[in-house]
Amino acid sequence: MNVKQAIFERRAYRSLEPVEITKQLIYDLAECTQLSASCFNNQPWRYVFVYKSEVLKDMHKVLSSGNEWARDASMIIAVFSKKELDCMIRDREYYLFDIGMATGFLILRATELGLVAHPIAGYSPKKTREILGIPNDYNVITLVIVGKHSKKISTDLSEKQVESENMRPKRISLDKFMYINKYGE
Repeated sequence: MNVKQAIFERRAYRSLEPVEITKQLIYDLAECTQLSASCFNNQPWRYVFVYKSEVLKDMHKVLSSGNEWARDASMIIAVFSKKELDCMIRDREYYLFDIGMATGFLILRATELGLVAHPIAGYSPKKTREILGIPNDYNVITLVIVGKHSKKISTDLSEKQVESENMRPKRISLDKFMYINKYGE
């Protein structure tokens, strides 16, 4: 699979079935993040790969309403950092951009391996730090829910979520976000 194919195949599915998580898989995903670009090669990304069942069950407590489907995850990856680990030029904090790129690499590699890697915003950063032992001065940026896509629709999904399982949500048109040479052109 080439990169463009992985980009086109990537989907934020919510209906998951179990998949075996191995340390080899975790290292594979981590190595792909490691190669991402970052400001002055600071590599500010930090990840906790959670796959042991007892820790996954604890992580269910951090999920917001509407993310009950994530309880079917075979792995949850906590993505975190702090601005001091990367470039800070005046009011520009690069760490969020750099971590986004690295996590994008992780998601594309997971897609290439036939997995779903679905980043979510519906969780408690405070509870996540407590359960995983992440120091309070770190920003938990997202959780990435990992599993194998199931053709059987999860009963935990809302009507809108079921709709997006069956058909890729509509993307905004290029003319809504792309400009050539100047804004508005």
